[in-house]
Amino acid sequence: MNRLASSTSAYLRQHATNPVDWWPWGRAALDRARELDRPILLSIGYAACHWCHVMAHESFENADIAEYLNEHFVAIKVDREERPDIDAIYMAATQLVTGHGGWPMTVFLLPDGRPFLAGTYYPPADRPGATGLPRLLHAVRDAWTNERDLVSAQAEQLDAALRRDVSFVDHLVPSSEPIDLDLIRRRLRDELVAQVDESGGFGRAPKFPRPSFVEALLDGGDESATSAADQTLHAMARGGLYDHFGGGFARYSVDDRWRVPHFEKMLSDQALLALCYLRASRVSSSAEWREVALATLGFVRRELATAEGYASSLDADANGVEGSHITWTPDEVASVLGAEQQTELIDKALARWQITPSGNLDGRSVPALAVGEPFVTPTSLASAHRALRAARGRRPQPTCDDKVVLEWNAMLARALLASNDRDFVDEGRALLETLHTTHFVAGDWYRIGDRGARATASDLAWLIDADIDAFELGGEDRWLERASEAAAYLLAHHWDGPPPTSGAPVTGNGLFESSDLVTDVLVRTKTLFDGATPSGHAVATRALARLGLITERADLLGAARRLVEMARDVLIHHPTSVPDLVGAAGFALEGVEVVIPGPPNPLSDHVRLKSMRNAVLVTGTGSSPLLAGREPGWAYVCRGSICQMPVRTVDELDQQLHSIR
Repeated sequence: MNRLASSTSAYLRQHATNPVDWWPWGRAALDRARELDRPILLSIGYAACHWCHVMAHESFENADIAEYLNEHFVAIKVDREERPDIDAIYMAATQLVTGHGGWPMTVFLLPDGRPFLAGTYYPPADRPGATGLPRLLHAVRDAWTNERDLVSAQAEQLDAALRRDVSFVDHLVPSSEPIDLDLIRRRLRDELVAQVDESGGFGRAPKFPRPSFVEALLDGGDESATSAADQTLHAMARGGLYDHFGGGFARYSVDDRWRVPHFEKMLSDQALLALCYLRASRVSSSAEWREVALATLGFVRRELATAEGYASSLDADANGVEGSHITWTPDEVASVLGAEQQTELIDKALARWQITPSGNLDGRSVPALAVGEPFVTPTSLASAHRALRAARGRRPQPTCDDKVVLEWNAMLARALLASNDRDFVDEGRALLETLHTTHFVAGDWYRIGDRGARATASDLAWLIDADIDAFELGGEDRWLERASEAAAYLLAHHWDGPPPTSGAPVTGNGLFESSDLVTDVLVRTKTLFDGATPSGHAVATRALARLGLITERADLLGAARRLVEMARDVLIHHPTSVPDLVGAAGFALEGVEVVIPGPPNPLSDHVRLKSMRNAVLVTGTGSSPLLAGREPGWAYVCRGSICQMPVRTVDELDQQLHSIR
């Protein structure tokens, strides 16, 4: 066992028996490299990463490679999910050096943490078009020994470019010039509609689900946008990306028709896609989209629940074979159903789930729904579905990364609260209660409940957003108080400049992902562009604006508007790189307060089930200043403290909401 054996990260523990003398990230490892005058080999990945496993088995379990590493380098392992701030720094370096990124990430550093060479996966020996890791290690060692000045010069140049890149100095330029949000939304809609291909989705293989893009299309407001969103939702839910026997979505599709996925399942994907399908069900009144969302949440409940929240991911591999727990052959289906005396259902099952003799992955088939098949299993095949699901459960199963990430659990809480299902809503509230207990310790917020990594700006922004969702359900003050406390912490420890205060103009340059209490990073990064998850910049804009609207806090609303103003040029010229910020800007610049005093009633229930772009719901009998002097049984639709005439019926309320959309 090496130093990683006691780590709370499942990814680090996977390397605990490597012969490599791994260090976890920290000052001790950097000091050791300085003391020995050795370069650092930094390896970054995550527990569900297939190619991380491959490189570990091929190279880090190789005694000869490990011996050379231990003799000439200080080797450091980082879990990118636990330390996204570190990952962002060295991913930017990798992209600057190679023009692309990915995991496992392999970066060579000076003892002070500055990178001088970077790449991703390296095989254990030279291959056509690929340098083997041993040759690379020898070359780096030789350069370190004989050409130190060149290594240092390269590190200096890369460091200068890196600092500019991760702080977004070219993109975050404050501007008070007017922003035409309607024009930006139309441009975003038109660009996304043009990107959707005949198979649904955006871009070529590998094809990732982009829930932010789909939600932007749902906001588009015209038939072409709605059709493009519907086509994408349909393709993702019916193809192999969705697990038709276990529920939940895989990370991405390796082909452009959504048939063969990369099988890892991430909590963040489940939460964001459930939110997306719930939103779509409200826009189109589609029962199928709601079923997809609830089935996805059901998978999370069954497979990812832990005592302190929900686990991060399920591995792509089972028993060392990628996807072996998911795929089928016709003979396997026949064997299972024959044993259950359901032979008459074999042909129907093979046809419904498109399981064929040739298969589509190494002679096996990834289940996907045939054209015309309903998403919900018909009654005639329900017993076959149960039998096949039970048989699949007896196969070797993928490992679970059980760390509880604040950001992803807050995403999930939002999906649970949005479900309009009593059990899921109760789970969402309970999850938020747990997160406020396990991730807030002695006055500080932590990304992982074990205090190992401090909360990022994204962690806190998602938590604030989820607290506001909980408030909108019943108007309980405790959720506003918790959201306000988290917002105060976010602005005190992450704001780049003097924290916003009431009555003073908001200044500063946005939000650092890392807290000012974090001291072991080369540079504090910012996030602006959306990736697999929305950027911290966008989520903080939305969360601070929503909280500011509900509480009438000018400092919070001012901070949200400042974040929009800083990204004005990107919003105007590159809206597809910041779709979540386009949506968040609506709250900051055009926010609407729908005030319905008193306990839940038909008016507030109706608002909660609508898809509203820029509106917050203020209800209950709590301390929000918007409730003062207003009568229960009436609805008040306001923007910027100017309210329309109060109304008492759902139809009247809909007319007012439509007029301000």
